[in-house]
Amino acid sequence: MASTLNPYINFSGNAREAMEFYEQVFGGTLKLNTFKEFDDSGQAPEGIMHAQLETPSGYTIMGADSAPGQQNNPGNNMTVSLSGDDEDELRGYWTKLAEGGSVGVPLEKQMWGDVFGMCVDRYGVPWMVNITASS
Repeated sequence: MASTLNPYINFSGNAREAMEFYEQVFGGTLKLNTFKEFDDSGQAPEGIMHAQLETPSGYTIMGADSAPGQQNNPGNNMTVSLSGDDEDELRGYWTKLAEGGSVGVPLEKQMWGDVFGMCVDRYGVPWMVNITASS
């Protein structure tokens, strides 16, 4: 699988509604995962931890509800997502993007099985890198 680059949009508690709207606009297949599927803390259990819309035109739109306590500012709520299974390629991108910037979530194995990290590059652009777990 090749690496992909796509938008990742954060929402203020209405990710399900917004992503279902985009599904109506663009068509395709929408997959939704709630916080309670991965987190038993009880905070925002029905909130969307991750949504992914794959469209017939080849677009991928991802989104999620902001985590409890995380500020959400429409207009500044987009992140660039890099994902795929080429670990060397994606780790290389991560290293270069994080250099001179700040790391919010270290690039490491997560509860859903993938290697994932979040950083803001030296120009203030937020990035997420997800390396798909090999089967």
